[in-house]
Amino acid sequence: MNALIFAAGLGTRLKPLTDTMPKAMVPVNGKPLLQILIEKLKTIGVTKVVINVHHFAQQIIDFVNANDSFGIDIRFSDETDMLLETGGGLKKASQLFDDKSPVLVHNVDILSNADLSALYEEAKHTTLLVSERQTQRYLLFDDNNRLVGWTNIATGEVKSPYRNLDPEKYHKYAFSGIQVFNQELLPYMDSWEGKFSIIDFYLSICDKAEIRCKVGRDLQLLDVGKLDTIAKAEEFLKM
Repeated sequence: MNALIFAAGLGTRLKPLTDTMPKAMVPVNGKPLLQILIEKLKTIGVTKVVINVHHFAQQIIDFVNANDSFGIDIRFSDETDMLLETGGGLKKASQLFDDKSPVLVHNVDILSNADLSALYEEAKHTTLLVSERQTQRYLLFDDNNRLVGWTNIATGEVKSPYRNLDPEKYHKYAFSGIQVFNQELLPYMDSWEGKFSIIDFYLSICDKAEIRCKVGRDLQLLDVGKLDTIAKAEEFLKM
């Protein structure tokens, strides 16, 4: 099983901790976020992990090497020259996988109770883990859980390849930062260069390629993105 960990972000909301370390190395209950996620992925059968790196990249590389790659195949997608965002990061990292099997993609700073094994096994197409969490920005899905667009309910903005899409006719879900990417979509990325959002990419092709969602009805998710969430994260991991 392949996995990609997005760990290249600057972690600006976690300053001053990220003045001296990448957010992937921020400790929760004595373990870096990166280690927590790698160990979780290993327990569900992930054997190959690609980690994209940028901010204090060498700290991440040295940490993984010092731990003998946690007994699995771990490779690094180097973005030290330029952050490529989620879409560009995935496109570059895909070159490091030896096969074309689906890739479980996970943000390093997300903790959840998601059944990642079930998500991976059930994904017949690119599948985004979503929830009914309240936010201002939602992905829009039809009754068959197929992606059709995106909306910002505060501004009324809509993005979709379908003209005059009415958001009120579709299901609104919040993206979790966890997904299964089907590498059959890679040819659609040929014309995309440099840094770009994976969501913008999906929205550009969802009328041509099947991109679906899995709704986590009981999903508990914590974004460890600010200093005040670290204590919450420590409690979350004790649950």
